[in-house]
Formats: sequence, C-alpha cells, structure tokens
Amino acid sequence: MSTVSKPEHARLVCLFGPTAVGKTDTLIHLFQNKVEIINADALQVYRHMDIGTAKPCPELLQRLPHHLIDVVTPDVPFNVGRFVGMADLCVRDILQRGARPVLSGGTPYYIRSFAYGLSSAPPSDPDVRRDVLGWMESIGAAEAYRRLAEIDPEYAVRITAADVARIARAWEVFRSSGRPLSSFTRPGTLRSRYRFLFVGLRRSRSELNERMRRRVEGMFRNGLVDEVKELLGRGYSWDHPGLKGIGYREFARFRLGCLRTDQLKELIVANTRRYAKRQMTFFRSLPNVRWYGPGELESLEREVRTFWGDTGD
Repeated sequence: MSTVSKPEHARLVCLFGPTAVGKTDTLIHLFQNKVEIINADALQVYRHMDIGTAKPCPELLQRLPHHLIDVVTPDVPFNVGRFVGMADLCVRDILQRGARPVLSGGTPYYIRSFAYGLSSAPPSDPDVRRDVLGWMESIGAAEAYRRLAEIDPEYAVRITAADVARIARAWEVFRSSGRPLSSFTRPGTLRSRYRFLFVGLRRSRSELNERMRRRVEGMFRNGLVDEVKELLGRGYSWDHPGLKGIGYREFARFRLGCLRTDQLKELIVANTRRYAKRQMTFFRSLPNVRWYGPGELESLEREVRTFWGDTGD
C-alpha cells in the first residue's frame, strides 16, 4: 500500500518572481501530472478580478489545478494570516491526494510568511480594525501614514503611503497592544514542517520592462476597462481592498477625468515597475534561492526532479 508524505515532511517548491517575468508559462512547462499550484498572489484571491490580475485561464485551471484563487469578493480584506492558514490546509489536502504542491506567486510577504511563519504580533481584531479604517477614512491614508512614521518609523520605511492595508494593520496592532508593529519579532528560521526549494525567475531589466508594457496593453485589449466597469456596477468601490491593487486603483483618477487612456496605461506600467523592484528586493532576502532565466528551463526541470527524488511522472 502506498503511503502519503506527512505535511511536516513535505517537499515544497516555491516558484516566484516579479510581475510579468513569466511564472505561468514556467508552470505550464514544468508541471503537469500530479502537481497542484497554491496561488501566492494577493490579488488573485479576489473574485470578478480576472484580467487585471492575470489569472490563469479556465483551460489551464483544468489542466493544472490551482488553489486560493477566487476565494473572497473584492470588498473583503484578505490578510497574510489567513493566507498562511489556508495554504497549509491546501498542502495537506494535495498530499493526501498523492499529488505534489507548488507554491507560486508574486506577493513576497505571503511567500516569506509561509516559509518562515507569522510574526508574534497580536491577531487581527475586527472591532479595532473597523475603528482604524473609519479613522483613516476621516483623515486620509496619507495623514495616517505620516502619523505612523512618527510612532513606528522602522515599519513606515518598509511600506508606502499608498499601502492602506499595511498602514491599517500597523495602527491596529498599535491600538491593540500599545506597541509599534516593528517591535514584534518575525521568525528567523524556516518552518521545519516543510523542506523548501526556492526557485526565482529572472529577466534583464529591459526585457522585463517591455513585457510589463505588453502585458498592460494586452489587458486593455482583453477588456480591462469593461472589467472595472463591471466591478463598479456590482457595487464595489475604490475603498475596497481588491480595487486598491495595481491595475485597478489607477482607474479612479481616470474616471475623475484626470487621465487620458494612454496616460492611464503609462501609470499602470510605472506602478508595476516600481512594485517589481520591491518584489526583487524582498525575494533576494530569501535563503538559497535558485535563480533561472528564460533559457534555463531544462536545468530548472532537472533541479526540481532531483529535489523531488525524480519519482514523479
């Protein structure tokens, strides 16, 4: 009788890279039978947001099962604690089916928190968070960020004034505990229940920038404007978590008449480039990352098979 590896002994491939580097194409090339993907992209968890998040197409989802996609509606906050808990359950279920889990995405904080575990900061309190969000709405995110820089400058430099979710989380922790978020320890060693292979995808800056531009153009051709209109028609607003992501939040200025379509595209590309730089900085902080370029997929495939003991199909 065959046995299934226990989660605490699971071998887990973590495949990541900046936006538009080619993660989906790499997944298609490397993995087919008995492999299931756990999504680590913070926007792909939201329903009705397909084009702007570059979700896998239905045909690919049939061939290569993905988890943690379309989990919540755009008005529902989805935090890293929930991600780690749900991803752990996904790993367990995938192993019980005799398949292999691959964590893949571009949200560095999700990937790092899954690999190392969550910080010792207090868990989210819905009442406190509601009060914080109401307060932030009354004074504006920029002012909330300015005040955060006064009480927790160490954390403030890690984020931007546009990162409303993390600004709110920092204030929530401060109000709950009286301590700045940066004072809570983050685990410094990898979780022992998994054995990780960290795979990073890379391209030259010029190539990556061109791919980002083509990606944005493709999103507009495929109906991104209509997708945003549909989201607003469903009653979602720019204040909701999903619509604060790159590729969506820029439309707020467009609808106010502040931008032309060509300017809107350029703004999305520029914001994507800035985010990609932050992604790479974060990914390089992970230990023993094996970096591969687009012409090295055969070598990557050999490394993955070696990591898995070359027992897969």
